[in-house]
Amino acid sequence: MNIRAQADISSSVLAQMSAGDQALIVNDAGNWLEIDFRGVNGFVSKQYISTAGQNQEKPAPAKSDVSSFEIAVDALNVRNQPDLSSSIQKTVKKGEVFPVRSIQGNWVEIQISEKESGWVYAFHGHLSDKPVQKAASPKAENITILTDGTNLRTSPSTASAVASRANAGQEFSVVDKQGDWYQVLLPDGQNAFVANWVVTNGETKVQTAEAPEPQTRKKGTLNGLTIVLDPGHGGNDGGTVGVRETKEKDLTLKTSEILSHHLRSAGAEVLLTRQSDVYVDLRTRVSTGHQVAADAFISLHYDATDDNSVSGFTSYYMLDYQQALAESINDGLSGKIDLRNRGARHGNYLVLRENKQAAVLVELGYLSNYNDERIVTSSKFQEQAALGLYDGLVNYFDAKLSQ
Repeated sequence: MNIRAQADISSSVLAQMSAGDQALIVNDAGNWLEIDFRGVNGFVSKQYISTAGQNQEKPAPAKSDVSSFEIAVDALNVRNQPDLSSSIQKTVKKGEVFPVRSIQGNWVEIQISEKESGWVYAFHGHLSDKPVQKAASPKAENITILTDGTNLRTSPSTASAVASRANAGQEFSVVDKQGDWYQVLLPDGQNAFVANWVVTNGETKVQTAEAPEPQTRKKGTLNGLTIVLDPGHGGNDGGTVGVRETKEKDLTLKTSEILSHHLRSAGAEVLLTRQSDVYVDLRTRVSTGHQVAADAFISLHYDATDDNSVSGFTSYYMLDYQQALAESINDGLSGKIDLRNRGARHGNYLVLRENKQAAVLVELGYLSNYNDERIVTSSKFQEQAALGLYDGLVNYFDAKLSQ
């Protein structure tokens, strides 16, 4: 049974309960109950549970019941604080298991090493009362070349000499990282450098020859679909900066992470082109969608202009097969956020122009407009914008089922 963030079946799933599990009732919300289950606060439908009588003791799960947390997604950010805006310490991988130090709402504090701990979102893993048997052993990192004729250089600079060249699909072991460059080991035992914007580091799944069995998808779900979320800018490309000093690159990542929770709860496979404050080349972003044959590619941005009176949100498409997605996304947003609707428009952007997938670039308000910036930086707007994007995607794919 799903435990949801809000008393609504379209809300994101925070955790799941099995038959026989018990939880503490926090509040009655009509057809829903707000519960506390192993430190996770959320809502469950009354039709799937039975409640204890007044004279019975309501079992509140003790913190000691939870010993470990297993990562359930390909890559998960560990943050300094239990907040999506908190800085990222490191990234952990699927299948790794960590001891649990504490639980705060929907966040779990895990022990990363003897001296280091951090916070992860509970939705992306499984809590267990089983202790960690042994520390997860990190695997050697490999990178894969994306384009034929990629230069491998003698030093981490595009001005340095070319030591060798590699073709798409070739893999190299990473020796070290220096800024935006990987130092890799060549077959002859020598070291060379390759830029991180022309490779993939394994966090993105590459499509293999054996495709998975197709899943039957029902309306209102996203089962069997792969969606790439592209948080605009990052690293030395900060995007625009608002009149109140808001950085576009931070806002796009936060929106993408919230949206990813909703999409995964509906059954979608979700990939982010970046999961931290790093620079990712535009063509690398597009190639992420091509590698996994994404069903949709959503690039998220916040706009700016010299005229600070301009405001509102816009959904851009370039190619004919992208128009329906842009219009559906725009309709979904218009039902959730209170900014001016500037409509679905034609836009000549590389992530649209070079994209073989149904793709849309969404500008979620103007940071150059004081009122827009005040609105879009609020937690309420971030959640509503994510829900609007989610509704637009579900409606787009539901319409395709009807065709």
